[in-house]
Amino acid sequence: MTIALHALRENEASRRGRSVMLARCMCFLPIVPTLLFLLVFFVVPVGEILQGGLVSADGQIGFAQFERIARTPVYAKVLWITFAISFLTAALSILLGYPVAYMLSRLPERVRERRLLWIMLPFWTSYLVKTYAWMLLLSKTGVLSTIALSLGFVHETSGTIPSLTGVLVGMVHSMLPLAVMTMLPVMRGIDDQLAQAAETLGAQRSMSFFTVFLPLSSPGVAAAGLLVFISSLGFFIVPALLGSPKETMIAQLVISSVLELFDMRFAGALSTVLLVCSIVIFFVYDRMVGLTSLTGEVTERSRGSRSQGFRLALLMMAGRVFAPFMMRRNALADTAARAASPLGLYTCVIMALLVVPVLSVIPYAFTSSDYIAFPPKFISTRWFGTFMDSPVWRSAIIRSFEVGLGTALLSLLLGFGATLAMTRMPRRTSKPVFALLVAPLIVPRIVVAVGLLYLLGRLGLTGTNLGLIFGHTVLAIPYVVVTLAAGFQRFDWRLDDAARVMGASALRRITSVVLPLLMPSVTAAFLFAFLVSFDDLTIAIFVSGGINSTLPKQMWDDIQLAITPTLAAVSTTLVILIALVVAVSSWLKRRAR
Repeated sequence: MTIALHALRENEASRRGRSVMLARCMCFLPIVPTLLFLLVFFVVPVGEILQGGLVSADGQIGFAQFERIARTPVYAKVLWITFAISFLTAALSILLGYPVAYMLSRLPERVRERRLLWIMLPFWTSYLVKTYAWMLLLSKTGVLSTIALSLGFVHETSGTIPSLTGVLVGMVHSMLPLAVMTMLPVMRGIDDQLAQAAETLGAQRSMSFFTVFLPLSSPGVAAAGLLVFISSLGFFIVPALLGSPKETMIAQLVISSVLELFDMRFAGALSTVLLVCSIVIFFVYDRMVGLTSLTGEVTERSRGSRSQGFRLALLMMAGRVFAPFMMRRNALADTAARAASPLGLYTCVIMALLVVPVLSVIPYAFTSSDYIAFPPKFISTRWFGTFMDSPVWRSAIIRSFEVGLGTALLSLLLGFGATLAMTRMPRRTSKPVFALLVAPLIVPRIVVAVGLLYLLGRLGLTGTNLGLIFGHTVLAIPYVVVTLAAGFQRFDWRLDDAARVMGASALRRITSVVLPLLMPSVTAAFLFAFLVSFDDLTIAIFVSGGINSTLPKQMWDDIQLAITPTLAAVSTTLVILIALVVAVSSWLKRRAR
């Protein structure tokens, strides 16, 4: 009898163990297609770059390509310029964006959402449109030069571009919204009661900021600096259009090696150098700050403990200098006080500098002149007619919409399954999985593009819409996962449990419970994925092929030949499209709340 009971208990324990294992496998099942997709179209292409860089011109395995880079001083100089410009861009973006993020974090939620619209508009606007706008503003016959001459500030001007200043202006304008949006969530998570407690103990308002708020917000600053720096490493649009040969960056050499020299192996070697440098940066960053700061966590390593007296003296000095800028949340609740404060005025100026260049292209789209000139001669819509009637432009915009919709659908399908699976994973497992899902956002885009050129060329997908969809989906998955993850955090899983208890299948629960309640986040993720595809130029340059290019690729080809009113009409159309998408996304977010 005892033996029978023991055997029965063992069978029951074994059955429960199998049930637990089956449940865990079912939790991991939705993420399997996403992981396989990233393995094929992200991990393998990036790995092939390493392999391609190790093959010499005669097909032998070795370091001949890297020796060529090391022997040629110009490549070392370009690499140094790339890092210097990227570092300056990251530093300026953080310095200019930190006060804006701080101001937004102290605002009431409804007011903050309205202000964020003016950050989102330039953030999602195409790099080509923003660069085109700065070309109109900074050129010799541009707006700023014309105004300066007419007001007598200068007697003659050669314009600000091409120059290092022009490159930095264009890159900081592009990266500043990213820095603000990366720092803002960390700042919003800081408890106001900590600063109030410091003030209760006798600390001045500025002192409580520098001793409490600033250290707690440092993970957001570190994450913003890392993302801006890594993103800047792969820039080529801004330095190509706003810079001189002195500001050539490594991504420009990669494109030249593929499209002009047809040297795929050397392009792979250059991409490998950029990839290895990015990995080294991550390693150093992890050793100095800790990669956990990317998730908003503050580690003991990032806090530090040395030279406390010297740091305290610096903080006290900074506190006295910046005291007029420090305000409590309740002080900022008053609209008049907020707008009149130095920090409020500074935030308004930065937002104006972000938005005005984007909107400055609109008047040129309605000029009646055959060329770009300031002030434009109003008013005519013929350039919109030229844009829409041209078979080349019409084909480009149709292809961009087709690829964008395909990318949005595929990335939403893969991203939803991956995010759903992560919500059921243990924290120890979900963190590395999340890191893999957002890795395409961190790896320089030019590296991904060259790797895809290797892979899609073998698969016969170069120049096809399907190849573009696969490449754009790799870039869009991180945005989809991040957007959906925010929605899943607010989801009440007790509703799903109730449906499961009542006998609903997993598919039934997703379609009847999860999806309807998460529809605003799903729609926002779909729109963001569409914008990522619609705006991409890097993948399109390498993969689109043929005469039928995408809209950004067609703009890139035309903008290098001449600055025409037709480009202004195209840019205005894109700005209107981005504004509509941002407005719809904001409305969906308010509706979800």
